[in-house]
Amino acid sequence: MSTATAADSAIPAPRSSPPRRRTLYRGDPGMWSWVLHRITGATIFFFLFVHVLDTALVRVSPEAYNEVINTYKTPIIGLMEVGLVAAMLYHALNGIRVILVDFWQHGPKYQRLMLWVVLGVWIAVFTAAIGVIGMHMAERFL
Repeated sequence: MSTATAADSAIPAPRSSPPRRRTLYRGDPGMWSWVLHRITGATIFFFLFVHVLDTALVRVSPEAYNEVINTYKTPIIGLMEVGLVAAMLYHALNGIRVILVDFWQHGPKYQRLMLWVVLGVWIAVFTAAIGVIGMHMAERFL
């Protein structure tokens, strides 16, 4: 006669391999697009905040304003400007996609296709922007 109870049979057998670790976001491009949209939005907000503060400095002390502006004339800040252009361009293009998904009746159906179109347009325009910014930086720093 078996001494196993109903509670013993409800315990699952141990797994032979550990469960695969997953991130909170499962890799769906739409989820990563959402995360990147939030990150670029926060980045743009931070830039605008700093821009308003340093522009307001001209009213307090024009000499201090000139010193701050001169610190911006470095190659590192030039690279940060490239990042800002990338963030603004992605945020704007993805924002149009989000508007279409929300307000166009076929938006949800084509949201994945629109994401790939946004990325394609972003790559094309950003490549051109890198060329223009690169020429300006080469003029200025080389």
